[in-house]
Amino acid sequence: MSNTTKDDGSSQNKSVRKEKRAFFIRKWTQFDVGRASTVGIVHLLCLLAPFNYKWEALRFSIVLTLVTNLGITFSYHRNLTHRSFKLPKWLEYPFAYFALFALQGDPLDWVSIHRFHHQFTDSDRDPHSPIEGFWFSHVLWIFDTDYIREKCGRRNNVMDLKQQWFYRFLKKTLVLHIFLYWTLIYLWGGLPYLTWTVGSGGVFAYHGTWLVNSACHMCGSQVWHTNDTSRNVWWLAVLTMGESWHNNHHAFEASARHGLEWYQVDLTWYLIWFFQALGLATNVKLPTDAQKRKMAIPR
Repeated sequence: MSNTTKDDGSSQNKSVRKEKRAFFIRKWTQFDVGRASTVGIVHLLCLLAPFNYKWEALRFSIVLTLVTNLGITFSYHRNLTHRSFKLPKWLEYPFAYFALFALQGDPLDWVSIHRFHHQFTDSDRDPHSPIEGFWFSHVLWIFDTDYIREKCGRRNNVMDLKQQWFYRFLKKTLVLHIFLYWTLIYLWGGLPYLTWTVGSGGVFAYHGTWLVNSACHMCGSQVWHTNDTSRNVWWLAVLTMGESWHNNHHAFEASARHGLEWYQVDLTWYLIWFFQALGLATNVKLPTDAQKRKMAIPR
């Protein structure tokens, strides 16, 4: 078990934007329209779910939503972005693949954005900076790829993933996998399965991640000196699979465990711990007591 320290990248250049971005009346790229359409379809399917209720569809949705959400938190975030632990490739790749169906993009895109977020937190170059307002940090940033490119530049911070054929393959074929996933769900159970799994489950996954970007920088408590707006939000812990212990995370970015106290629910950490107990998760990083003392806010 190894230890972690705060990423040095967070101290790099952070400028202040003087002009407010026009988020709606602007040029929309084909990619922006595609993303907005996907988000809109998922929310529409969620609204239709109560009219297509079946217990078996709800049960199926709960299982798949749990799997795809853990794909985001366990794989995209803690494993691929921060390298908080290592997995054998035969286990790493399936979890990354399941994450595709949370409809938050391919691993290269997701990991790059999140690494930029930690590098430029709360600055002009933060992809979803809370200083630009709740709705921007929550969702609007997703639909403005030109603005994100202006902020962050080229995606040159994921070369470790680009060197692997599997992640290049997922990026090139993302739309195909999503289309096949939706088609198979519909063929399996019709509208009830589609509306509950893709609709309700998708909305759950979307807003779980988005609330970490927005609410967890605007409300909650701080217990660590992080020099940013990150907060711990206890009432989002289950919804976000433990990601809402966000001040903990920004204090110890590479830590595999975000809920650092026994009472801080962290479902993603429980899964990591399980694989560690089996000997499958190795090099699991946790903060030392010395690092905690250094970062702690005196009470």
